[in-house]
Amino acid sequence: MRYVSTRGDMAPATFSDILLGGLAPDGGLTLPEAYPVLTPNELARWRGLSYPELAFAILRQFADDLPVEDLRALIDKTYTVAAFRTEAITPVTPLSDGVWLLGLSNGPTLAFKDIALQLLGNLFEYALLKTGGHLNILGATSGDTGSSAEYALRGKRGIRVFMLSPHQKMSRFQTAQMFSLQDPNIFNIAVRGVFDDCQDVVKAVSNDAEFKARYAIGTVNSINWARVAAQIVYYFKGWLAVTTREDQEVSFAVPSGNFGNICAGYIAKRMGLPIRRLILATNENNVLDEFFRTGVYRVRATDQVTHTSSPSMDISKASNFERFIFEAVGRDPAVVRELWRQVEAQGSFDLSGTPYFQTVRESGFVTGSSTHQNRMATIRRVYQESGMIIDTHTADGVKVGLEYREEGVPLLCLETALPVKFEDSIIEALGRSPERPAGYEQLETQPQRFEVMDKDVVAIKASIARHGG
Repeated sequence: MRYVSTRGDMAPATFSDILLGGLAPDGGLTLPEAYPVLTPNELARWRGLSYPELAFAILRQFADDLPVEDLRALIDKTYTVAAFRTEAITPVTPLSDGVWLLGLSNGPTLAFKDIALQLLGNLFEYALLKTGGHLNILGATSGDTGSSAEYALRGKRGIRVFMLSPHQKMSRFQTAQMFSLQDPNIFNIAVRGVFDDCQDVVKAVSNDAEFKARYAIGTVNSINWARVAAQIVYYFKGWLAVTTREDQEVSFAVPSGNFGNICAGYIAKRMGLPIRRLILATNENNVLDEFFRTGVYRVRATDQVTHTSSPSMDISKASNFERFIFEAVGRDPAVVRELWRQVEAQGSFDLSGTPYFQTVRESGFVTGSSTHQNRMATIRRVYQESGMIIDTHTADGVKVGLEYREEGVPLLCLETALPVKFEDSIIEALGRSPERPAGYEQLETQPQRFEVMDKDVVAIKASIARHGG
């Protein structure tokens, strides 16, 4: 399989070629030249596979340049009961009749991003051991990517991690999870601003080809293709868990800020998974909901980004969205380049009056948004009906998912984090604290290591050069 860039100016590359990178050299995002398409017979053969077996069956199609036994060993090393606390890895639990919770938050940082990043850490170490090289990972996080990446890469040979997060904008648990790590290869930088400011710095550094090459800059943000590929697996796993026929459609409800999680679902649909609807839920920062409703993609200025009780979705620039738009405009990189030129120049583009918007409407997406009051009510409703406590982001997904629920079509709501990560909101909704998994009891009291910096690309580059040379 070969990979191309959404901007059209990258020679076709292998999985190994793009594994350690983030943005393509031309500033675009990488995607396969063509998606593998599965037959109903192949889907039938996958029933009963364990999570590692299913992951291998899917990922070998995207990473076909890796030796088969090496890929299998990396997957088996990643998806273990020790790491994910359950043999199912992504267990499915009924919430109500025909509605299910797809549990994605059993990994070491209690967030769905562990599922991809634990594999990515092992892939990175494997690649660097083969070449004898080193890598400086630069990432931005609104809360969960940072800790998932750091826990996946802590202590890995040849790897240093520089993680940017918005200063005082994450939950106390999320902040402590990242900043309490004492591993010498982990560097936390708290940026005065919002997540989009952090992401802007990462993109600016990634677009400096000379600096990127000199300091071997890689990324674990959701723009990294290997992360998206790893997330495709649990859509198949969820579908297999709630269906008995190969033609049975399901819908997935996905809380989304950066479009990475639901982008994996879209690719699963393109591969032939019988998905009826991809239900995209936003919070008050409803950039994606606005686009799918109106055709206008309008990013927000820093001071227009609302700080909410589902903070990991407090995002106004969906960094994976370019992958979907590339498909929506018929894979025409010239159109993509022009649309993102408009975003840079005027902060928006408008597809509403173009034939492309009809393609968007036919893509299987439906969308909605949620407020603080909505998520408090949803957390209470789910607890009353099922006895389960869900976190605020999952609540956004459940709220919008139920609005689009169809009789006879199983609805899988993606759990994106355990509720303990947002304890204050759970206490507000239910009057009680959620349970803490063993080992996390005193997390917020541990000493923290981090540096507070302005949104200053030059200064942050200097920090990377100082520690990552």
